Amino acid sequence: MRSFYDWLRGHPLVVDSMLALLVLLLGLSVFGVGLISVPGRLLFVAALCVPVAVRRRYPVGAFAAVIVVGGLEVLLLPRPFGSDLAVIVMLYTLAAYRPRRISLAGLAICLGGSAVAIAKWTPEHTIHSLYTLGATAAVFAGPALLAWLLGDSMQWRRSYYRGLEERAARLERERDAQAQIAVAAERARIARELHDVVAHNVSVMVVQADGAAFALEASPERARQALTAISRTGRQALAEMRDLLGVLRTADGSGAELAPQPGVEQLAGLLEQTRAAGVPVSFAIEGVPRPLPRGAALTAYRIVQESLTNARKHGGPAVTAGVTLRFCEDQLVIKVTDDGHRGAARRENGSARGSARGDGQGHGLIGMRQRVDVYGGTVAAGPQPGGGWRVTATLPLAPAVAA
Repeated sequence: MRSFYDWLRGHPLVVDSMLALLVLLLGLSVFGVGLISVPGRLLFVAALCVPVAVRRRYPVGAFAAVIVVGGLEVLLLPRPFGSDLAVIVMLYTLAAYRPRRISLAGLAICLGGSAVAIAKWTPEHTIHSLYTLGATAAVFAGPALLAWLLGDSMQWRRSYYRGLEERAARLERERDAQAQIAVAAERARIARELHDVVAHNVSVMVVQADGAAFALEASPERARQALTAISRTGRQALAEMRDLLGVLRTADGSGAELAPQPGVEQLAGLLEQTRAAGVPVSFAIEGVPRPLPRGAALTAYRIVQESLTNARKHGGPAVTAGVTLRFCEDQLVIKVTDDGHRGAARRENGSARGSARGDGQGHGLIGMRQRVDVYGGTVAAGPQPGGGWRVTATLPLAPAVAA
């Protein structure tokens, strides 16, 4: 049944043609003595039916045509007949499909025509009777008023439903846009995690592989230790990547068995791994340590990891590094320094290997800034006055509460 109504809604000409057929039948059923000739009557009925068939396609033109035919009817015929229903139908159509100012003008025309019809068709002896005159006016003008009210109400409801549909469509577009933004943010987060994991572990493996190749003949035991470190680092990288990709394989991440994200507690293992790769690292904590939120702890870990990775890749063969965590009242300051040749080379010619990191264009520094921006912090990276490189990041924290 619903499909039938949908079909009718999609073919308004069929519905209007059926309504025109009804007007035609009403006009033919009241042919009688006293009217004009049969060809004239047929012409009147046809002139009233055709506009009804195209009423929704040409509301104003069809209404004007019916009004002209109705005026000729008042002038030429001694009484109304059934096809005058077309006037009521066209006034309803005008009120339902055109602005109110146009439909009010149509209503005024219909009321004026009703007054003329009453004066023309009402017997003279009944004009002086107020009761009879009021009943006649109600018969002529009442249907016009009712048709206008119904059409105006239909247009208001149509506008209301159209507004609801537009609002629903707008909300759906906004929801899709928010979903796309969330997907893009999640992709960026996973890309940062993958970059940190891959860049750090692969750089460690490259350094160990170079050391193993150098010590293969002179010190097989050291070469064996380097290969063991490469194997351990590769397994660790695979495990971390597997955890990250597990989020992508499940709809909400509930089905993936993920290891806890690293934090400042895991910095000891990171420093040991860096030292095993041949980079001496000192570590210091200033202030009173306190637990950090999970996101801030992960950000601190990734900043230290990325900074040590860059020191190992760009600082030279004899680089040493230092990591300092300073717990202040309302912020955590992360400072990572190294004594490599990046700063001096950049000051000399501006084209050293580390300049890509120092000018803010490297993916590592961009990732650090994106992480810190989430918490309203800052990151500064650049050469030190005495040589080497320095990364300083601040993470705002809630004020410490005394135990």
